[in-house]
Amino acid sequence: MWKVAMSEEVGKALQSVVERVNQAAARRPKTLPAVPPRLVAVSKTKPPEMVVEAYRQGQRNFGENYVSIIYATIPLNEKNVETDCVLVSPHQVNELVDKASDPVILESCPEIKWHFIGHLQKNNVNKLLGVPNLFLVETVDSAKLADRVNSSWQRIRGASTQRLKVMVQINTSGEQSKHGLPPEETVNTVKHIVSQCSALHFLGLMTIGRYGYDLNLGPNPDFQMLLSRRQEVCDSLKLPPEEIELSMGMSTDFEHAIEVGSTNVRVGSIIFGNREYPNSAANTPNPSPAPSPAPSPEKTSKQVSEEAAKKMKHLTVS
Repeated sequence: MWKVAMSEEVGKALQSVVERVNQAAARRPKTLPAVPPRLVAVSKTKPPEMVVEAYRQGQRNFGENYVSIIYATIPLNEKNVETDCVLVSPHQVNELVDKASDPVILESCPEIKWHFIGHLQKNNVNKLLGVPNLFLVETVDSAKLADRVNSSWQRIRGASTQRLKVMVQINTSGEQSKHGLPPEETVNTVKHIVSQCSALHFLGLMTIGRYGYDLNLGPNPDFQMLLSRRQEVCDSLKLPPEEIELSMGMSTDFEHAIEVGSTNVRVGSIIFGNREYPNSAANTPNPSPAPSPAPSPEKTSKQVSEEAAKKMKHLTVS
């Protein structure tokens, strides 16, 4: 019963998001590169069975935030009346490594493409690059990290000439809680990767941006910042805009991101449902009563994005 319900819910949610992605792309100004947006389904904390179900529905690109985390396992063959699962004691799990190497995923999803979208520490580079079907590392945020990824990939690929796709993460909002390069370092870092990291293929720029921006105020300034940095890179390296992708937009703002030029959006909870994290009440002895949940911004994101789309008809983005 759980698997049947999961199949129906994931299928409907994924189809809805795909339709919204296509509709947002149709609203883009003709002045922007006509690059079809890529949907990355963010499956962090979700079981392999959910990944397989989304794959069966046609999804190929999946994203994970963690190489190594402390995570509570969720056996799918036992049931709890409140959670439909049993949470056992936490232990060290390499989430992306284990998920990508899961026999069910390897057998059922031969064309899967894994995106790493979390903060990458140097001591986890070798572990990450050993992930089966790794497609793209979206969060290179320094020349030193690029050098480490480059040298590690040269060793791992052996005689192969295949280059690893990478994006440079930019901290467009200036928040200390966010990782990424200061915007003014974008061009020099990209130049370093292109000229000094022969095993890497620079694919584009990525940002997270400030959470909860009110689109009624106009286009998201963090997204506009990424657009302007792309133009600087294009001018400096003499590249056309369509050759530099932009990864921006998540569950609450992916439609607006596509409308202003995103070619890669990272959507998780509205496809797979809310995530379960290690220190949840289910894992805490005598937990304090949980506060009443605030209304999810995802419920209003579609309405807000449609309102913003009307403004976009009069906006030209370079």
